[in-house]
Amino acid sequence: MLSPAIENFLKSVYELSQGSEKDWVSNAELAGMLKHSAAAITNMAKKLSSGKHPLVEHKPYSGTRLSPGGRRVALEVVRHHRLIELYLCEALGVPWDQVHEEAERLEHHISEDLEARMATALGHPEFDPHGAPIPTMDGQVFRRNSRSLDEVEPGSTVEIVEGSDHDPELLRYLGEHGLYPNTILSVVAREQFSNDLVVKVDQKEMRLGENATRYIRVA
Repeated sequence: MLSPAIENFLKSVYELSQGSEKDWVSNAELAGMLKHSAAAITNMAKKLSSGKHPLVEHKPYSGTRLSPGGRRVALEVVRHHRLIELYLCEALGVPWDQVHEEAERLEHHISEDLEARMATALGHPEFDPHGAPIPTMDGQVFRRNSRSLDEVEPGSTVEIVEGSDHDPELLRYLGEHGLYPNTILSVVAREQFSNDLVVKVDQKEMRLGENATRYIRVA
């Protein structure tokens, strides 16, 4: 059994390395996500890179990356987290901006039997309520060809596929404006100085700042 702190560390390495060509994650990135000091991050990385079955590789000037064993653990935790989020939304009616924190607490404690029952009850879903892919039991992750909304040029019509679950206020804002996964929107204009986007959804125009558009994935 691994401690929640170790599982959170491995999950953070996995999440920070997604959507990037790099495998290595810097101490600064991990410290920011986990809200720990750089020294604490280094100590954890050194601890997990030692022994017969290391969970990470660690290099002083490159950072940390997952070993095959560490990736398996990270994917299992991510699967637990995203299944719990979806179950809370669909079965219990918890708003999508509140499920992340609940799943953070529960992901380390559910049994494999409960995980399987939840997946069956939900119809073995591919995505969580925010549009993030749910890893399969054998560690496969479905990847969609997407990009952040702030990279889209005016005149484009796109579909929202994912919104970051790490900012409840952003999720509340997106929900208030109907900007859920599978929503179609048109990019009308980009403000010259602020880089805000003017978008149209169901004939209604709204302005979105970079603090929102960079965390919305579209296809």
